[in-house]
Amino acid sequence: MSLEALNKQVKTDLSYLAFGGPSWVRTLKKPEGHVYDVVIVGGGQSGLGAAFGLLRERISNILVIDENREGWEGPWETYARMVTLRTPKHLTSIDLGIPSLTFRAWWEAQFGSEGWETLDKIPRGDWMNYLRWFRKVLNLPVINEVKLKLIEPTDEGIHRLHIEGTGAPSDILLARKVILATGIQGGGEWHVPPFIAEKLPHRLYAHSSEAIDFKALQGKKIGILGGGASAFDNANFALSEGAAEVHVFVRRKKLQRINPIRYMEVSGLIEHFQALSDADKYAIIAHFFKYNQPPTNDTFGRAASWPGFHLHLGAPWLDVEAADQGAVVTTPQGKFTFDFLIICTGLVTDPALRPELRLVESHIARWGDRYHPPKELANPMLDAHPYLSPGFAFISRDEKGKKLLYGIFAFNYSGLISCGITAAALSGLKYGIRKLVSEVADQLFLDDREKILKDFYSYNEIEFVGEWTKKGVRP
Repeated sequence: MSLEALNKQVKTDLSYLAFGGPSWVRTLKKPEGHVYDVVIVGGGQSGLGAAFGLLRERISNILVIDENREGWEGPWETYARMVTLRTPKHLTSIDLGIPSLTFRAWWEAQFGSEGWETLDKIPRGDWMNYLRWFRKVLNLPVINEVKLKLIEPTDEGIHRLHIEGTGAPSDILLARKVILATGIQGGGEWHVPPFIAEKLPHRLYAHSSEAIDFKALQGKKIGILGGGASAFDNANFALSEGAAEVHVFVRRKKLQRINPIRYMEVSGLIEHFQALSDADKYAIIAHFFKYNQPPTNDTFGRAASWPGFHLHLGAPWLDVEAADQGAVVTTPQGKFTFDFLIICTGLVTDPALRPELRLVESHIARWGDRYHPPKELANPMLDAHPYLSPGFAFISRDEKGKKLLYGIFAFNYSGLISCGITAAALSGLKYGIRKLVSEVADQLFLDDREKILKDFYSYNEIEFVGEWTKKGVRP
């Protein structure tokens, strides 16, 4: 099958499901401008999947905005530096059960079934190309180079979205519901330890999520802080781009060998996570944080194969300082001098860190407000996560915030404790999208309840026209 034939198959499959039927949501009209039923912030895999899910539910007055230029949404062509995805190739995601929309269908349309059988993991660039195709074949309503600055709730239950960017159609969008499909960092910010950020000029370091000019680091000596998957992704990438030496420093004395996601994928823990008690949810994610995600075997093997690769275990950074020759790092094993540092220390989740939420974040319930774990599990980083509904809606910690937060959904990594890995991790998207769309649709339906029921009770369109006569049926 060619890609052209697959495109036709997608349209045929969707027609069998009556995809694209008339929307049932009642139109709101305001003098200020058009009111979208849903605006999705983020045009990466989560945002595209959410848009498709809403359209399947006949919620079509929607818009997706993304701050990046078209084709560069998400991390895949920016700061993601792995060669392949870490997720097993057979897992499905934003296709929502439509076989012709799966990555496998897209791959086999170009490389054949034999190509699929020989494929080990999904190449990073091919995943991005699949997302581009997915958006195009479904004709999803995405506009690029539009950045959300602020969500301003109004008294009428509509959110005024203040936006900017070269693609912005105006300064403000109006939306009944707002879905923040803003990825792994969308619930907080990437984290650089203060002892680094406060002591070094930024020219000497970058977080792994930032754009890095690796060409300028050719022949240089680089230090990397972190023992997770991204540390080895960046080490391999830097060496492949010509760095002379890369030293990876890991706090632990041994590299993590267990990836808890692999068990979650086959155990029901992803799809049924929201059914668990708060105590179970907290304990599971505390355990997840303990292990995090180790590098894949092939990523580690590629990095370690370079002559310039060095691994330091049991080597936390105790201090850093700027020197004439670069950055000096102090560890229990001694001092090391580097031309540049890459910080792979992940992120911090807290709604207070998100500028678009500054008018409402003080009302957002956190896990620290709702659950008090045993001392041996307590973790301030977990406590700062928002306490969300099963469908990713923000919940207010006070009465005043209920109206302000109504209609705002955090379909990003900040839902980790409340909803598991169903929002930003590829393994869980197909489950998370369904729960998100269900709650958004329920809200819209209940918002329109009075109008819908009024029209239901007054509905009098004649359907049956037959009449009974003594001689039988008369037309």
